[in-house]
Amino acid sequence: MYQTIESRLLGRSGYYQSGGAYGFRDQLQDTLGLKYINPQILKNQIIKHSKHQFKEGDVEHWWHDENKRGIRTRFSDDLLWLPYSVLEYIDFTDDYTILDIETPFLKGAILETKQDEKYDLYLPSEEKGNIYEHCIRAIEKSLNFGEHGLPKIGSGDWNDGFSTVGNKGKGESIWLGFFLYNILERFIKICEKREDKDKVQKYEEIKINLKKALNTNGWDGRWYKRAYMDDGNILGSMQNDECRIDSIAQSWSIISRAGDNDKKYISMESLENHLVDRENGIIKLLDPPFDKGKLEPGYIKGYLPGVRENGGQYTHAAIWVIIAEAMLGFGDKALEIYRMINPIEHARTKEASNKYKVEPYAIAADIYGANNLAGRGRMDLVYWFIKLVLQSWC
Repeated sequence: MYQTIESRLLGRSGYYQSGGAYGFRDQLQDTLGLKYINPQILKNQIIKHSKHQFKEGDVEHWWHDENKRGIRTRFSDDLLWLPYSVLEYIDFTDDYTILDIETPFLKGAILETKQDEKYDLYLPSEEKGNIYEHCIRAIEKSLNFGEHGLPKIGSGDWNDGFSTVGNKGKGESIWLGFFLYNILERFIKICEKREDKDKVQKYEEIKINLKKALNTNGWDGRWYKRAYMDDGNILGSMQNDECRIDSIAQSWSIISRAGDNDKKYISMESLENHLVDRENGIIKLLDPPFDKGKLEPGYIKGYLPGVRENGGQYTHAAIWVIIAEAMLGFGDKALEIYRMINPIEHARTKEASNKYKVEPYAIAADIYGANNLAGRGRMDLVYWFIKLVLQSWC
């Protein structure tokens, strides 16, 4: 909790990475867990982020409060973290009054057809809406489906590195489909409470069609695919040489409750077989990593195999695996995987500490997942350079 509040919310900075910006997705995610000590922190973050939503429903991917400048993008999941956070807040507090709080929308030039992002000064518009209206605009903006009945991925979803999977307007995301389904299913109850009958009927129909698409076009035989690319290639298919299976499509089939019953168990068994590396104590995000194959998913391929999103352990996704195992009733598996990602477990011996290399008292955002670095917590390259220089001097 201390790490989250001091580093993520107040400083927005860390020893290995200093930015100072608010991420629309990032700080909302950070405050979801803080509801257990003070729900007001989550409420305040929701209100703050609602002011960084454009009239059209999309949001700033990140911004700096100091100069009011931020970046408008085609990321497909950012905006949905607003209604998701609102749902989490209401479920925990039963405080529906948050829906009536009014905040302004942002104004700014809409991105041009071939423009993926634009950094600019974005100011509040004269138009305001309550939090319920902000959520509805986010959902409506996200109801943009491709030829397989799945939501379009744009220039990235939760995995920012998938920057060219769908930036030409055709690519679709299976993970985003599960995330959207979860929001629709839960937000329908909010719409019912506010007697918004048109939205209830509309979202019910979309939810049914989306679940069908996820379990047909999103299924690959032993696990769920990750995405369809603009060029027709598939991420997360057993036919692939790279990115054959991706973690979050499997875990969210359970978390969203959209996965067919048999497919949920089969997909999680596949995840355990292909992505849980017990020897190095990590849960990989995807496997095999991108390297020299034909797939060109975006800047994720610029990372070395096993680094960050490219086949390393992205701890956020590993936590979703634990949640999914628990929801399936596999408490022993959930505990085993939790112990694997607990940093103290990587520092019980000198040998383990020498492999892990980073602090045993702080959660590492990502851990290397391939070759001789597998199991090592990631350090910033500048830090490594400085360390090597100091070692040479000593």
